[in-house]
Amino acid sequence: MRAGDTIVALSSGTLPSGVAVIRLSGPAVREAVVSAAGPLPPARQLRLAEIRRGDELLDRGLVVFFPGPHSFTGEDCAELQVHGSPAVVRAILRMFTDRPGIRLAEAGEFTRRAFDNGKLDLTEVEGLGDLILAETENQRKQAVSRLAGGLTQLIGGWRERLLDLRAEIEARLDFSNEGDVPAELPETVGAAIGSLREDVETALASINHGRIVREGLRVALAGPPNVGKSSLLNALARSDIAIVTDEAGTTRDVREVAIDINGQLVVLLDMAGLRETDSAAEAEGVRRAKQEIARADLILWLSAPDVPALPPIDIIDAPVWRVATKADLGARPGDADLAVSVIAGSGMDILVQRLDRFAAASSGSSELVLVSRERDRSALLQASAGLEDAGSHLLDGELAAEDLRRASFALERLLGRMDAEAVLDRLFGAFCIGK
Repeated sequence: MRAGDTIVALSSGTLPSGVAVIRLSGPAVREAVVSAAGPLPPARQLRLAEIRRGDELLDRGLVVFFPGPHSFTGEDCAELQVHGSPAVVRAILRMFTDRPGIRLAEAGEFTRRAFDNGKLDLTEVEGLGDLILAETENQRKQAVSRLAGGLTQLIGGWRERLLDLRAEIEARLDFSNEGDVPAELPETVGAAIGSLREDVETALASINHGRIVREGLRVALAGPPNVGKSSLLNALARSDIAIVTDEAGTTRDVREVAIDINGQLVVLLDMAGLRETDSAAEAEGVRRAKQEIARADLILWLSAPDVPALPPIDIIDAPVWRVATKADLGARPGDADLAVSVIAGSGMDILVQRLDRFAAASSGSSELVLVSRERDRSALLQASAGLEDAGSHLLDGELAAEDLRRASFALERLLGRMDAEAVLDRLFGAFCIGK
């Protein structure tokens, strides 16, 4: 990505379409739009214009101009809403890129410029990406909240508290001779550090809920071969996705199917039946099945009247529901939590309702969980460790100050910015130093 260029790209969906949106950003936007569509419209107002390359009419469409820094990227931006014809879009893009200093945008470059120009921080950028990919209502809510700065505001509050604590300690290290800076730390400093660490730990504890909202609840359909895993998958997905036969061992790879249950993404995992086998291909399928079982959020352990029972394997850490399939063939086992029949449809509503309740509880759906990524977890762990160390080093101001700096930098890295001058600003404002 080269800064200083003006970039252009198709920002709407796959062509052909009813409308295509062509976006530009950079220093040459004004001149390029005037050349193609005539005088600029008033800022943020649409104007119908003819799009021309010299004397040649390419299309008629709507033009809107966003002067920097009050735009998505922080630069001069413009959008052209034209007919979604591949030929029209190619001609307009070629017209712009033939001009000196204008090139096609690289993947994510508009958002990268928004970040570089301080319009979005990294957590908001991630929220934007999640929003674009959101498939369910809960995913949409989580992504919108993150994009709108929900996590930024939370971290900003922690950051302010850290700055106050650092100012208290660093003032005593650097300005101990000043008459208005007492030598001893207030007793409240240790309590404030502990309280802040508790808040960070609370956020860390919710990260698995956030992951489940963003990535989906992973539900493994497990058990011996020919127990009805693929049939149950098809019934839950309401589609003939998996091949179903009477032959055991036909499923060799792990198949993931995403379904939406009342706004929560649930990822169903169909996999090879677990058994000893001489087939190298089936053995690899069993190995992969065990891997998926070990990292699933919920296991549906299936049994059937016409298949020898198999107890759950000992690698399972997630909750296990014993589901008796093929209930139309006979009585369910006494240890089964529920019984279903794909053919008769019995028990399916109860299973879906239980999945709904479990997904809601697992995703913390009563509140929007904003921390959901491995990067979030790593940064918060580092911040918590720094706060823990600071609390144990209060008698050594230099160590405590360094510990708090580590915590601050971990949060700054999470947002994608490092603000070393803010502590000095807080010092001078709070302690009137240098008067």
